Amino acid sequence: MSREKIQPFLINKDEEGNFRLTVRDVRYNSQGYPIVTATLRDDLFKTATAARTYARDHFKAEPGQFATK
Repeated sequence: MSREKIQPFLINKDEEGNFRLTVRDVRYNSQGYPIVTATLRDDLFKTATAARTYARDHFKAEPGQFATK
């Protein structure tokens, strides 16, 4: 079983240079294994900071809940 903590928000850069936000929902099955459902948002952001601000305003994200790729 993986002990790596999965951050609920992933910010990555696409081919065109825009930043995209993926919202991940983590649940655990009866054996304790994580089941991750990832939803890529349609919104495009010019900077990673803009994506973080959007997540904070719309999903109540807190510092430390972001991963980048």
